[in-house]
Amino acid sequence: MTIQENFSLLSYNTFGVKVNARYFAVVQSLEDLQSAILFAKENNLPLLFLGGGSNILFAQDFAGLVVQLNLKGIAIVSQGEDEVLISAQAGENWHEFVQYCLRNNYGGLENLSLIPGNVGTSPIQNIGAYGVEIKDVFHSCTVLHLSTFALETFTLPQCNFGYRDSVFKNVGKGKYVIMEVTYRLTKNNHAIRVDYGAIQNELAKMGVGTPPSIQEVSRAVVAIRESKLPNPKLIGNAGSFFKNPTVDIQFFNDLKLRFPTISGYANEKGVKIAAGWLIEQAGWKGKQIGNVACHHLQALVIINKTGRASGKEIYDFSEKIIQSVKEKFSIVLEREVNIV
Repeated sequence: MTIQENFSLLSYNTFGVKVNARYFAVVQSLEDLQSAILFAKENNLPLLFLGGGSNILFAQDFAGLVVQLNLKGIAIVSQGEDEVLISAQAGENWHEFVQYCLRNNYGGLENLSLIPGNVGTSPIQNIGAYGVEIKDVFHSCTVLHLSTFALETFTLPQCNFGYRDSVFKNVGKGKYVIMEVTYRLTKNNHAIRVDYGAIQNELAKMGVGTPPSIQEVSRAVVAIRESKLPNPKLIGNAGSFFKNPTVDIQFFNDLKLRFPTISGYANEKGVKIAAGWLIEQAGWKGKQIGNVACHHLQALVIINKTGRASGKEIYDFSEKIIQSVKEKFSIVLEREVNIV
């Protein structure tokens, strides 16, 4: 393992902002990881673990050690007639892992196709799309305790998953790094979920019969995402920038009287409202200020329009959106993207 100084993170964040890390290291083993952590401790440096760089906005240079987890490997833990437990190392690309599972007819991840990032970050955010979240297929994860270097196992209940949330974003933040994640997937009698979003319409356009296969659901999800979301390889972005807010039922009903076209989805805490709709209604869809803009097809996505935006420009743009939505709807949007 080599620790590099004054390292450019331009190609390590999907926003494509020009920032530097004081120190940078790529780790490919447990021993590498332990060495990197010790280096940070001995030099009293802040530590940042980086996966695919797809859910992060660097608002400034990072004055510590950035560690990119490049741990690789996929393995069958156990399997029966109907289910399989499959583990993947933290550095595996998420979409490639999903496609591996689909090639082997393992069901459960098809709705999560084409989500950017790596396996190791999937439990942190409890990533989700089209009616499915990681918690629905999660079995356990192996983590390294940053203080003791002990390897620990977190089970589903211990992860305390919520909407784009987990123990690793709260009481466990800064205490652990995820090394490996194990998922419980189906081998047959797959639970097909096509009742969310435009999946059914896309399957119909594809001429797919009923019920669709998990591979066909994946292809439909990929087609939808490619039609709505900009490719970060072509234009800098981090996907959905804000969380969908949840409000209480009475507040939603009051909003419905004022804004009849608003739609919401009931959950255990109230009614979830599409943040993209709120942002669009506040006039931000396609709007550009300087180097930054809201995507013209999906207001929930902030883009580095010119490729020259700084992290601070993007952050300030997002702050203007938050204030605008608050003034119009009395709702305070929360960023899904991690700000560093």
